[in-house]
Amino acid sequence: MMEAKDTNNIEIPMDQEGVGSVQIADDVVAMIASLAATEVEGVSAMVGNISNELMSKVGLKKLTKGVKVDVYDNVVKVDLTITLEYGFNIPKTCQKVQDKVKTAIETMTGLTVSDVNIRIASVKM
Repeated sequence: MMEAKDTNNIEIPMDQEGVGSVQIADDVVAMIASLAATEVEGVSAMVGNISNELMSKVGLKKLTKGVKVDVYDNVVKVDLTITLEYGFNIPKTCQKVQDKVKTAIETMTGLTVSDVNIRIASVKM
C-alpha cells in the first residue's frame, strides 16, 4: 500500500539537471479541481464542511471548499462535494465533472489522477 507524504506539498521531478525543484501545494491541486468542476454546466456550487460554510459567512471564502485531495507517489485522488442545478441529468453531469477535473489536474500539474469521487449534497431549485 502507498504511504502518504507528511508535507502538504507535492514534489515534481524535473528532467533537467541542476535547475532546481518544483513543489505544488495540495491546495493548488484542490483549487484546480474546484475551478474545473464549477465550469461544468449544471454544477451550481461547491459545498464545504460546516467550518468552511461558517467562515464564508464572515467573509473569509476559500476556493478549495468542498474538495479533498490525497496525493500518493504523484497519483492524485480527488473527493468533491457539489450542489447541482435542478433539471440536469445527474450521471451525465457527474461524468462531465470527473472528466474535466481529471483533465485539468493532469494537464496543469503533470500528476496522474486515479479517482474523482463526487458527492452531491443538494439540488438547487
